[in-house]
Amino acid sequence: MAFYQLRRQQHLKSDLQSVWEFVASPANLKKITPASMGFDIVTRHMPAQMYEGMIIEYNVKPFPMYRARWVTEITHIKQGQYFVD
Repeated sequence: MAFYQLRRQQHLKSDLQSVWEFVASPANLKKITPASMGFDIVTRHMPAQMYEGMIIEYNVKPFPMYRARWVTEITHIKQGQYFVD
């Protein structure tokens, strides 16, 4: 079975703490997902910050005329650096 990783870098005019607080908040996931994905969070009662083991359910529209339920688990977090889902 192949394992694929997508790595990207982006430079922002902000401090690391502010950026981390933004991306680590599940409520902001829709803001960083392309509008064309039709991304909507289904999970109720989202915490302010994600945590390891957190399950998040979404509705997404990855292709025209196709809507799907998507489930993500946050498996690893290195505070201030990255998270893996």
